[in-house]
Formats: sequence, C-alpha cells, structure tokens
Amino acid sequence: MPVDETPVNHDNIDFDPYSLSVEPEGDLFGNYADFDDDIMADGDNSNWDASSSASDSASIFESMQSESWMLGGLDDEDEDIADADNQEHEHRIEPNRPSAYSEPYGMTDATDATLHEDPFRVRGGAEDALSQKPFVVKFPNPDAGRAYQEKILDANNQYMQALGTGLDNPYGPFISQRDWEVARWAKCQGPSSTAFTDLMKIDGVVEALGLSYKSSEELNRVIDMGLPGRPRFERHEIMVSDEVCDVYIRDVLACIQALFGDPAFSPYLVVAPERHFTSEERTTRVYHDMHTGRWWWSTQEAVELDKPGATIIPLIVSTDKTQLTLFRNKSAYPVYLTIGNIPKEIRRKPSSRAYVLLGYLPTTRLQHVTNVSARRRLLANLYHACMGRIFSSIQTAGADGTFMTSSRGIVYRAHPLLACIVSDYPEHVLTTCVYSGECPTCPVGRDMLGEYNAEDGPALRDLAAAIEALDSFHDDPANFLRVCKDARIRPVYQPYWLDLPYSHINRSITPDVLHQLYQGIMKHLINWVVQACGATEVDARCRRMPPNHNIRLFMKGISSLSRVSGEEHDYMCRILLGLVIDTQLPDGLSNARLLACVRALLDFLYLAQYPIHTDATLAVMDDALQRFHDSKDIFCVLGIRESFNIPKLHWACHYSTAIQLYGTTDNVNTQYTERLHIDFAKDAYAATNHKDEFSQMAIWLERREKLLRHAYHVKWRLDWSLAPPSSPTDIWQPPGLNLDCVLHLSKHPTVYGVSFEDLTARYGASLFRTALARFVALANDPRLTAAQLERRIWTVQIPFRKVAVWHRLKFLRTDPFTKITSTMDSVHARPESRDGRGRLVPGRFDVALINEDGNGDVTGIEGYRAARIRVIFSLPHNIRHILFEDPTYQVPQHLAYVEWYTRFDEPMPHHYLHKVSVERDAEGYCICSIVPVDRIRRSIHLFPRFGVHAPPEWTSSNVLDLCDTFFVNAFTDRHLYRILY
Repeated sequence: MPVDETPVNHDNIDFDPYSLSVEPEGDLFGNYADFDDDIMADGDNSNWDASSSASDSASIFESMQSESWMLGGLDDEDEDIADADNQEHEHRIEPNRPSAYSEPYGMTDATDATLHEDPFRVRGGAEDALSQKPFVVKFPNPDAGRAYQEKILDANNQYMQALGTGLDNPYGPFISQRDWEVARWAKCQGPSSTAFTDLMKIDGVVEALGLSYKSSEELNRVIDMGLPGRPRFERHEIMVSDEVCDVYIRDVLACIQALFGDPAFSPYLVVAPERHFTSEERTTRVYHDMHTGRWWWSTQEAVELDKPGATIIPLIVSTDKTQLTLFRNKSAYPVYLTIGNIPKEIRRKPSSRAYVLLGYLPTTRLQHVTNVSARRRLLANLYHACMGRIFSSIQTAGADGTFMTSSRGIVYRAHPLLACIVSDYPEHVLTTCVYSGECPTCPVGRDMLGEYNAEDGPALRDLAAAIEALDSFHDDPANFLRVCKDARIRPVYQPYWLDLPYSHINRSITPDVLHQLYQGIMKHLINWVVQACGATEVDARCRRMPPNHNIRLFMKGISSLSRVSGEEHDYMCRILLGLVIDTQLPDGLSNARLLACVRALLDFLYLAQYPIHTDATLAVMDDALQRFHDSKDIFCVLGIRESFNIPKLHWACHYSTAIQLYGTTDNVNTQYTERLHIDFAKDAYAATNHKDEFSQMAIWLERREKLLRHAYHVKWRLDWSLAPPSSPTDIWQPPGLNLDCVLHLSKHPTVYGVSFEDLTARYGASLFRTALARFVALANDPRLTAAQLERRIWTVQIPFRKVAVWHRLKFLRTDPFTKITSTMDSVHARPESRDGRGRLVPGRFDVALINEDGNGDVTGIEGYRAARIRVIFSLPHNIRHILFEDPTYQVPQHLAYVEWYTRFDEPMPHHYLHKVSVERDAEGYCICSIVPVDRIRRSIHLFPRFGVHAPPEWTSSNVLDLCDTFFVNAFTDRHLYRILY
C-alpha cells in the first residue's frame, strides 16, 4: 500500500473561513429533560433492528470470519487446499445427537391445513417477458433532454489542451512511457513515499530509468501542477457546542459536471426518461435502469411545465460511517455521489469511477455533552448543516437549470435533482428526521410495522405537515419541541433537503439489499431458524452439505458465528431451506409453516435482486412477502418472537413501489459504496502518517483521481484513431440478466491417459465400457429399440483402453460493458488425491443439469434432468473412424459419463423443491449414460434428505454416495434461480 509520509501542507487544501452554524447558541430547543426525542429510550427496543454496528457495516467484500469454507470460484490448487481443510473438519468430534435415521413427523398442527395446496411453479410464466426486447415509449415532449449547443471541443481534447504538452508526447507531462508508468506504479501500487524516495536516491536509478523526478516530493509536484483533475476538497470549520470540527467537501456542481462529462461514460449517457412495456399493447411495464422508472418520467413532466427543454440529472447520494482502524477507534464518514444518467451496469463497478467522493463529514461523538437527548440533537443538526453546505448550490441549479457539457461537447441545460438516498436504517432515520423504530417512508406506527396486506398499498408520509412543523421554529421557537413531537418529527433546525426542488425526502429512501435484506431480514430469519431447529442439528446439517462451486461449506456450523458479513449471510441463505426440511420442532409441531416462511422470504430475497422486473414479476414478489406474513406466526407459537415490528422487515412492503419509481434494486445498493470505503477511506487512511489524517487523505485522493484520469487519456491518445464505442443499447441486452455462458475446458487434459480399470476404481465409473458401447451403438443407428440396443452393445468393439480425462469444466461469462470474462460456474469430476502438503483431498463428483434431449429451453425444467458427473473425457482421434460408421457424423469433442437421477416431478408442498433420487435398474445398479459435454447446462446443488436427524456417518464428501433421496436446491445463485422453475 503506498503511504504518503510527506509532511502535510495545509496550503494544498482549499480553506474556507466561513464557519457553518449548527446552533447559534446552544441548541435553542429548551429543556431536554422534558423532551426526549428518541422514543426507544423509553422502553424495550428488542422489536426493532438498528444493526448499523460493526456487524452490520461489515462489507460484503470484507469477511471477518475465520471459519473454513468451500469457497466457490477458486483456482484448482486453492480448491484442493479448501477441500483438504474441509476433510479435516469432517472427522472432528461432534456434540451428541440421535443417530438413528427416522422419517419426519407427520402433520399434527391443525392450523397447517390451510397450507395443503397443490404444489405450484412459484413464478410460472411471469418471467417469460424478461429476456424479450421491450416496446419503448419515448417521452412525448421532444424538448426533454434537448441539446442547446453541439460539438464544442470534446472532453478528451479539452484535457489535452489543459495539459499543454502537444501532440508528440501522449504521456505528458511525463517525458516517456517509462516515466509515466513508474509514476503510476509509485502512487497507485508502490511503496511508501519515503521508500520511493530512498529508491530514487540509489546511485544511477534515476538515470537508468530516465525519470523526470528524483523523489516522491518532486513527483507530487508534477501531479499537482501538471495534471487536471476532479474538483478539489475544501476544508470548513464548524463550531458545535464549544468543539471545532473539520469537514472536507467538494463543489457538488463541479462533481456532477465531472461525472456528466466523463468520456468513459459518453456512449452510454441517458438524458431523457422512457417507458418500457412487454408488448405494443402497453399493459405491462418493464423496469430496469433508472430512466425506465416512474420518478424520472413524472419529474420530467413537472420540470417541463416550469422550464421546457430540461435534462434531469438524478442524484444518487450515499452516506455510511466506516471504521478506519480496529484498535484506535478511528472512523470516517464519507458522502458519495453518482448520477442516474449512467447505466447501472457501469455505475455499480468501482473500477468505472462512476462514484465521486463529495466529502468527509465530522465523526465527533460530542462526548463532553452529558445530556443524551441534547447530544442526539446536536449530532443531527451537525449532519444536516454539513449536508446543507454540500447541497446548497443544488437549490438554484435544480430549479432553474445550469448548462453542462457532455464529453462529446454537447451542451445541455441540466437540472440536478435529489432522487435517491442510499444508506442504512440509522442514516434513513437521521436524514428524514423520523423517530428511531419508525418507518422513514410511510406513517405506519411502530406498533403496526409487523402487519402487511398486499392489497393495501403503502402510503407516503405527509411531507407538507413535517415541513410545517419544522418551520414552526421561526414563528414559535418556545413550542418547537412540542410541535415536532406531535408531528412525529425530530426537531432539526434546518434539514438539508428542506429547500431542494422537486424532491420528497421520504420517497427518496430506496431499497438496500445488503443492509435491509442480508444484514436485516435474513439475519433475523437465520437466527429464528437456529432457535426453532436447534443449534446442534443445524450445525450438523451444515457440515454434511455436498460441495458446489456456488456454495460455501460452514464446517463449524453457523450457530456460533459472530461479526457475520453480508457475504456470509448470502451463503447461509443458499443452504437455509435445506437445513429446515424434515426437521423436528418442539412438542411435535409440524414444520410446514416454518418451511413456508423460509421459502417465502428466500423467494422475496431473490426476486428483489432481479436486474429487470415487470409488473407481473413484482406481483410475484409481493405474493412471496404475503406468503411469509401468512405463516410467520409459527415463530410466535414456538416462543421465538412476540411481534414482528422490525423496521427493515416492514420496509420490504415498499420494494415494489421503489422499483417502479427508480428501477431495480441494483441501481441503489450500499454494497457498492461499502466497496468504495476501501478505495476512498481505508486505503486513503493507510497512506497517511495518521496525524491530521483527513487533510492528507483528501490530497492523496486528488492525486490518485488525477492519475486514473490521465491513464484513460493516455489510452485514448494511443488509440485515438479508433472510433468511439457504440452504445450497447443499440442492441437489446437485458441489463444484468444475461443467462448465456460459454462452456470451457482447458486446452490440455488433466490426465492424458486413464485406464478403464482406474475409471472404475478411482472415478466410480463402474459401467464405463457398457455406457460407451451404448453411446456408439445409438450414434450408428438412432432408430434402435431398447431390446435391439441391449443386444447391439455386446457387438461393439472398443479398440482402446485409456482415455484423456479433464477434472474440471468451467462456465464463463463475459460482461457486455467491460468485456471482462469471469468464471460463473464449474463442475468437478476428480478422484481422491493429495495436496501439496500431503493432506488427503477427497474425491469430488458434482451434480449437473443436463439438457437430456437437447430440447430444453433457456428457463424452466422441461427437457432437463439431474445427473452426477463421473468422468469428463475425449475419445482418441485416431480411432473415431473405427467406432462410428457414418463418416459425416460429428463426433463430440468432449463427452461425460453420468449417473442419472430420477426425472423432475411436481415440486413438493411447502418448500416447492423438486425431489430426486438416484435412478437404479432392477438389480440396484445406477442408470448411467455418456452424453456430449455441451449438453451440460450448469452445476446444481442437492439438499440431502436428512430425516429428523442427520446421520452421523454422512459427511460432506460422502453424502452424495450414502444418501439416496435429495431435493434440488434452487438458491445456489441467482442464475440458477432464474432457470429452475
């Protein structure tokens, strides 16, 4: 990590002597002892969740857990290490549990009778329209998004002009390619500033490399003076109750211009709203990017009435406090900004630089203020004063517009408007000025948060009444506290959103998959399941789950984990339903309602993360939430809950409305900004000397942004003869819904020659020769009847005894925007071996989804079947003409020997998973076949049918061999969830 140890020069930070006023004199709000604005201080707070602590802020990218898992997506060598670790855990001593396999309890609870419905396909045909190109309706007023002037000097040429280095040196102000690359390495990847300076002092280094700088300080001057960049930070001082706080902020309009005019986003920028429908009948809406939502369309209509020819720039603002150190209690409070004109597929990638850091808010706790209520109000007013200073210029620009230039030199009259607030529940409460424990969006009382009726749409808080209460300070300051309390509003002197045009702060609260779902609702559900089923049994089942590319094995269980991150909750959810099936509840209660609850919330979780929605799929999502509420009383019967007045659980009822307003949930998710904490807060802090750190962090970030921008310019200079890329919207690609992937095998086999005897002994392919003979016979004569085929296979001659074998099959996906290829899924078929440390690595033969006859559709289970892959191999080239009689027959390049499971039947009641068993013949042998590898659609994961108690002899590595009945896991990843219904 590069550490900038250069002495801090405050002259490098713009200082504004203007002091932001939080309270002119004290708090101005009277006697705090009489008015406690936090109603949760008056009673029990066990019914709500304010989990914004270290557990809740643990990023999906920053796992704190030290357990051993089977980590999907690892390289082969790393997976061997993980498998060896799991093998060691499999044989550790377990707590005592009943060992006999027993059938699950029958239905003993009369209230479960209502759950006895015929199994149904949970989503049916609601998703058929998701992959089809929508019918697009443009905004009717052609002035919307109008260009006022075209072809001014574009952003790349403006940047080159600002450099002033001429056309002969694309790396300027650096003198050569090496000079530039060393500078970029030193500041983005290299050592500390002191170490870099010491390196430059070594005799002959500077001369040998031909560098234009001799120390870190000289390099800093080149960057500061020679490279244009994004707006600079300004330092402001704020006096709060005799404590001076520093806040570092940027000009928000300049930041918006930097994003709007960034040449990297030019081909994809959206300047006007659209309505997307599934067909020309315009009956069913489609939602994905922000410009397809209702908010942009309705706001455009309102702005056009006042100022025709407007280009709306939806502002997406995120705030989230984060820890910088574990032991010194250092924290940062960054404010991030992005704009909805940039497509979500670009915006959500940190490497795209589509977010800009607006500033660092003060992190003071005001511990010297002893009155708790006074401290809360001071901190709330401090937050709003800082945010108000940041967004003060938006008031005029949003209402009247301000001219901004895109990277292509086109001028628009831009209206930057606050659209979305992306943060966790505590920030929602702080921003909207509502009481803790209440909904920041609707007026439902805190005692009614657990109620839900899909037919009654959620209302919106009365913003006018709230503003009237807040404005009463100027007319009647003595009764300000009383008026605000009657209006259920915190007494904040001047909320920053009060004068922002065309905004409704309660409506701007958006869904948050990370904190609301994974770290909120699912965190609760997992804890309830552990209490209902028993920690010992749940942990035992976790240890016996079979491995899969998209599954993590919690070999020490999940009941005792602490500081669980969002990523870990994600992986727990993928196996959660399998932990509940057939489990025994206290007092002989049926687990039908428990299964219904878990299945319903998992459906809601996965549907909420769809990257594209229609009115039909939103109705299915609402139905899933309704199914949970219909069965949730099982937790009350078990004594686990008394009520469900949990704000995050309640806010689930707003998801459909929010998606209709702002597009799908991947437009707004704190997962993205949690990742930005690493770049903009943690790495920046690590680059300081930890004294007066925020001024150093600001300078470090400015220099880093300049280098990243210059890297883009250098690439453009080297390739400027190339035409700019065309917009991916020219060809319809469902945003984030690409189900296509490329099957990939390594060029060379893992083992070049494996004998038939080894295939039987080590791979478990006991009928390999017979299956191969059957494949050859059918290839030569597909019209053979079953009886004729059985006679024919004994006449097939196999003139070889070894085949080349592959141990891993990958499925690759290429991102349509970045063109980066990643491994989406993989299937293993390898025997037992030893790792580099000599530890035993158990054999692993995964289960896959096979397109049995080649007629399976993109989604749905029709035509598909589950099979266990035993061998992935190819036939010797020199004998193919001997095996196959027809010279025109296209021999598959790669084949797979598989053991079939029974065909999919109707889903089981309550959990709606498909039950499969190992298919055997009359003599008890597995039914085996050889199929072309291109018939393998992807891997699937199976839940073993544990019965009431998981058998102790089962382990993760042998459960597929010992168990005979399974349930197909539909939740291994969102790709499979889309397919398997």
